[in-house]
Amino acid sequence: MVTVGIDVGSMTAKAVLLTGEIRQSLIRPTGCSPRQAGRDIFEELLNISGFSQSDINYVVGTGYGRVSLDFIDRAITEITCHAKGANYLVSGADMVIDIGGQDSKVIITDGRGNVNDFAMNDKCAAGTGRFLQVMATALESDISELAELSKGADPVEISNMCTVFAESEVVSLLAQGVAKERIIAGIHLSVARRVAAMTGRVGKGNLVVFTGGVARNEGVKGFLSRELSREIIVLPESQLAGALGAALLAQERLRG
Repeated sequence: MVTVGIDVGSMTAKAVLLTGEIRQSLIRPTGCSPRQAGRDIFEELLNISGFSQSDINYVVGTGYGRVSLDFIDRAITEITCHAKGANYLVSGADMVIDIGGQDSKVIITDGRGNVNDFAMNDKCAAGTGRFLQVMATALESDISELAELSKGADPVEISNMCTVFAESEVVSLLAQGVAKERIIAGIHLSVARRVAAMTGRVGKGNLVVFTGGVARNEGVKGFLSRELSREIIVLPESQLAGALGAALLAQERLRG
């Protein structure tokens, strides 16, 4: 049984090939065309794995770009896929925090990968990877550097979560001579507080897994852990959780 999960997000496309275990995985930039990004990562996955398209028994697409994929067998929401993938990575996980490029989600599960409830921020970029990208640009830093730059810094208060106003606030703080490290720490804290507030709508889990691209940011993770008074689990495969969940759900479809 060979299945593939394709997760096309606003910033990155992810792919996982399963043959009972993770045989191959990829992460690539989405670029300007979700359709092309999905097709390209699928073909690259096949190429490096040695499988042909006819060898693949079932393909599930997820992420905001899933509706543009014309080669998949089924499209499933990222909420369902992240819940399934996170439970595979951490057995018994009952809360999944997914912060991607376009939106952030808090998902409550039954501890077996099935969704019980969720809260989602999709009204603006606040609390997302895109928000962090804009702030990094304003600070003339690379987004990959933010966590290291802010390590141990005392966070300054960022009062605006609207991306446009927050960017202006960051520029103003820099002009006032506030250390860049403190500003970055403040940005991480503001993201963590916004996501933590979402848990009030669905409840706090006991075993929390952090997924999505922002999970790689130790600064956001640290403040999230503090705000929730919980350990936050991030694994090397956490960014692949959506694609992994899609591949697992493809297996379930085949089993009937």
